[in-house]
Amino acid sequence: MDDPLMADEIRLADRLAQQLRQFIAEQQLQPGARLPAERQLAQQLAVSRSSLREGLQKLISEGVLISRRGGGNFVARQRDDWSSTRLVMPLSTLLTDDPGYRYDVLEARIAIESSTAWHAARRATLEDKAHIRRCCEMMQQVSDRDDPDLAAHSDVRFHLAIAEAAHNLVLLQAMRGLFDLLQSSVMQSRQRMYTAPEIFRQLAVQHEAICQAIIAGDADRARSVTIHHLEFVDATMRNLHEEEARRARSMRIPDSKRGQP
Repeated sequence: MDDPLMADEIRLADRLAQQLRQFIAEQQLQPGARLPAERQLAQQLAVSRSSLREGLQKLISEGVLISRRGGGNFVARQRDDWSSTRLVMPLSTLLTDDPGYRYDVLEARIAIESSTAWHAARRATLEDKAHIRRCCEMMQQVSDRDDPDLAAHSDVRFHLAIAEAAHNLVLLQAMRGLFDLLQSSVMQSRQRMYTAPEIFRQLAVQHEAICQAIIAGDADRARSVTIHHLEFVDATMRNLHEEEARRARSMRIPDSKRGQP
């Protein structure tokens, strides 16, 4: 590069961008998390605010951060091209056109999550296991507060924690894509599962069995109890949807015909 000043500026931006990446990792900031204000962040990193902006701008241009006018800088949700455009979007269109495809998604979950549970049981670190345990306990706590929406989201977090503990990036990305679909297509049904005491009790027992198998390092059992759990979820959701369909049909019957043989 001919201009040494420009070269120095580029190297500075690269260094600051790397510092910011390290800060995000060390603080365990998740997608959607807001970075500290520029003044505070510059002090924490021991750099000038003008230099900090160079690093922030680089990460914004790379899609690592999102800048919201007047709102600050946020960690972006990472969407690899193959995952978002080639996997999630076509399936999302199918689900919009025919909600019945939700069961194909659930079948895919059985195939993928039986593998992630098996690998997690073999590869999970002590930190991974502690995180899975916390997620499992969180589901119990939020359900005790009778918050089915939060319970359903905690359920998602539990299964993603297992995928993360499998330490297989392809499986993890596939799981994230499927859960993006599930949250938009069947979250209402997942919420309903948590409002039925007997269903919730069985889900709690199943989640605990998965958690214990992974923590114990029993890969075969982790896989089998995961398959059992997801087959139960599949059957339960089908029953819920059939009940909804029957109720909708009954509402279309004229009052004069109700009760007639």
